[in-house]
Amino acid sequence: MMRRLWITLTYIVFGLLLIAPLIKIFTGSWAEGWNGFIEGITRPQSLHALMMTGIIVVVVTVLNTVFGIMLAMYLVRAEWIGRRIKRLLNSLVDLPFAVSPVIGGLMIVLMLGPNTIIGTMFEDAGIKIVYALPGMILATLFVTFPLMVREVMPVLQEIGAQQEEAASTLGAYSWYTFWKVTWPSIRWGVIYGVVLTVARSLGEFGAVLVVSGNIMNKTQTATTLVYQDVENFNVVAANGVALVLAAFSVGLLLLMEWAKKRKEVH
Repeated sequence: MMRRLWITLTYIVFGLLLIAPLIKIFTGSWAEGWNGFIEGITRPQSLHALMMTGIIVVVVTVLNTVFGIMLAMYLVRAEWIGRRIKRLLNSLVDLPFAVSPVIGGLMIVLMLGPNTIIGTMFEDAGIKIVYALPGMILATLFVTFPLMVREVMPVLQEIGAQQEEAASTLGAYSWYTFWKVTWPSIRWGVIYGVVLTVARSLGEFGAVLVVSGNIMNKTQTATTLVYQDVENFNVVAANGVALVLAAFSVGLLLLMEWAKKRKEVH
């Protein structure tokens, strides 16, 4: 009896927290019919915000994948790095989990803003970081960086280094060893990390809002545009853009579950 009650309560909470908001977003985006939905997502500001979000997602995912795999391999395989330094790096990797994204964005502004020494140097060279695309990419990269590292490290620890050492002993180059020995073992973990990175980048709001300034048609992402539309009582357009993001998120969720199963099989 108690088991059925807890299962029922779980389904109720799941429906209230996840299903009901999605239904509300869907119905809200179609409140003015097809024309209202299309107008909401094809406005110049919507197209620009979605384009900016796409650029950030692609750049952050590529950087996160490359440097995340490298750092994971260094933390697991590099014997020349001392234990204390490894523990320090491990703690720094988890920093975005412990710090609010808003604080992360604020740190970028305080370090690279137009009133700082480093920010002034970059602006003198014609490169604007804060309140521009580079700062938005840095903020999103800060928030998402642990995801790839934490997916790849356990796989590397599980497979061990015996096969890689054997390949190196037989004279294989490091790149050959990585692609032929290491990569087949970690690829599903990497795919899982990529899916998580894309999903997190799509939904990032706090850090990007701080470093972007939320300037329409210049530094707006899809999430900050939704926030502005809600503030301006343009609810139908906000729901339309939110529905596009939700559709991507649901697709990524299905892909993540597929990658998770393949990772468990391998």
